[in-house]
Amino acid sequence: MRVAILTSVPAVAIGYSALARSLGHEVAVVISPRVTAAEPAAYFEVPGDLAFPDSRRSLAPLLRAYDADVGLCTGFPWLVPEEAIDAPRLGIVNGHPTLLPKGRGPFPWAWAVRNGEAELGLTYHFMDVSFDTGNVLAQKAIPFAEDETEETLVPKLEAAAGELLPQVFAKLEAGDRGMPQGEGEYQPAFEPEYALLDVSKPVADVHRQVRAWSFVPPRHRRGPRLGDRLIVRTSLTEVEGSERLECADGPLWIVESVTSD
Repeated sequence: MRVAILTSVPAVAIGYSALARSLGHEVAVVISPRVTAAEPAAYFEVPGDLAFPDSRRSLAPLLRAYDADVGLCTGFPWLVPEEAIDAPRLGIVNGHPTLLPKGRGPFPWAWAVRNGEAELGLTYHFMDVSFDTGNVLAQKAIPFAEDETEETLVPKLEAAAGELLPQVFAKLEAGDRGMPQGEGEYQPAFEPEYALLDVSKPVADVHRQVRAWSFVPPRHRRGPRLGDRLIVRTSLTEVEGSERLECADGPLWIVESVTSD
């Protein structure tokens, strides 16, 4: 199959490209939005064509021009229009880092921390005109530890993708259209009130609020703020050189902070 990869994450483009080729498929093009592409030069590690469109209107013509059989999407910040979803012969498959229908939305890891979840996952599903609602092709649970960071999660997701994508391509080749999702709630960006650190709450809640914001991409990160500072990292135990912060039921230590705008 001719595969078009849609992502704003160079590592995803590189990994998906290698995996698709190892399964005998051709990567026709990697598409990344011009306005969000980080370090475009990193994409040049991917053999083949690259496209950096500046609007959603360009997606359908691009996919048709490259005669894509299927789109493979992860970490793509735009709501893909129906015309573009319908352009590849088999549609577009999206990889979402939760066990859908749980955790729909743009910041599922952040919400998982906020809600005290102990499990994430990886789901590959067909795209439709809503966010994260199409038929599921394959999924796998991934443990989510209390001290988990993005750096520790990424290798787990890479391993899960390596396990699931061969199943996804096999189902596509067999004409399998997946299973409908059940009911699920869309999780939006955090509300403005959650951007203010509330030290009148218990230590565990304040620490969780800081961790939750750490899983929001930097360009969307508005909190948590304490006065004129953005609190980046806290610790439940004292760290040498850290600042003590009194909360409702005891101290928390500020390990890292920056002056906010």
